[in-house]
Amino acid sequence: MFRHNVEAMRLALFEPDIAPNVGTLLRLGACLGIPVDIIEPCGFPLGDRGLRRAGMDYAEQAVLTRHDDWDSFAAARCGGRLLLLTTKADTRYIDFSFQAEDILIVGRESAGAPPAVHTACDHRITIPMAPGLRSLNVAVAAAMVLGEALRQTDQFPEGPL
Repeated sequence: MFRHNVEAMRLALFEPDIAPNVGTLLRLGACLGIPVDIIEPCGFPLGDRGLRRAGMDYAEQAVLTRHDDWDSFAAARCGGRLLLLTTKADTRYIDFSFQAEDILIVGRESAGAPPAVHTACDHRITIPMAPGLRSLNVAVAAAMVLGEALRQTDQFPEGPL
């Protein structure tokens, strides 16, 4: 089940392929106070030991919810718009108006998100890139977009300057 605060943004990882990226995204979520949802299956073992290894000491600090598949994620969802970060979008994230309860979804590193996920999402957004280049690392892309979303919604954690 989601530990969902109506006024809290979330990050969802759709069938991630690469354990170090999951570790980086768990660290991002922990440091920014963003809950992370992992939609399985993953392309690597996601047992407790594997999760600790990928997330280093941040995995225990992250608010993590695992879902068996897309359908269980959709069934557990409590409000918030689904925003898919994809190279197959016309709306640039820097032109998008984020809301406090948005759920940012990133697809698989190897294949992105399937058509059913595209269809289920309320909005699809992209990062503008130099011509001829395909995509950024999923953790880098999520960090960029979350940074803008948190800035717009004034949700950065209070901390030292």
